[in-house]
Amino acid sequence: MQPTPLTVAQQELYDWIVRFLTDHGHAPSIRQMMEAMGLRSPAPIQSRLHYLRKKGWIRWQPGRARTLQLNSALPTGVPVLGTVFAGGLVETFLDAADRLDPETILKEKDVFALTVRGDSMIGAHITSGDVVVMRPVDDIRSLPDGAIVSAMVPGEGTTLKFFYEDGPTIRLEPANPAYEPIVLPADQVVIQGRLVAVWRQIQGFPGRR
Repeated sequence: MQPTPLTVAQQELYDWIVRFLTDHGHAPSIRQMMEAMGLRSPAPIQSRLHYLRKKGWIRWQPGRARTLQLNSALPTGVPVLGTVFAGGLVETFLDAADRLDPETILKEKDVFALTVRGDSMIGAHITSGDVVVMRPVDDIRSLPDGAIVSAMVPGEGTTLKFFYEDGPTIRLEPANPAYEPIVLPADQVVIQGRLVAVWRQIQGFPGRR
């Protein structure tokens, strides 16, 4: 059952409560709500809380602000605010249209991560120092040509490459013309996982002045 729509004032308070709970992990006091809404009396806050509860948005015991709880789960993940172009300016994004939740990937069964060393996949925008998140491959026949995989190669160790199956052989193709493809009989290659995400942490980037 969907909660009843809110008035502008009720929505303003509700949105602020959501942000407060997200940031602090506990409910705000009446005084904190008064200050946030620019009010000098607790009565308007108590009235708005009454209607938030009546309309199904919160659970709350009147007179006990710290008992306030939301009837829906707090949003998680990183807000996706829209599209950014590496050209001219576009629009300013005020509201999150969606949320990026890395935990949906990280909670998958047996998913694992590898730190990239080297530049053979630079053309696929994967650089040395990146962390790649991989999903285990149970059946090599399920892999489409062009999938990025981590593979165990005799004499080479583990390598990250594009996967191509050429009959009885496997071709592991780099994304850098400075490197040669690796072509081996299929029974000599162990595909560990298929790429599902790339994590890159930017540290100490000085920017441009």
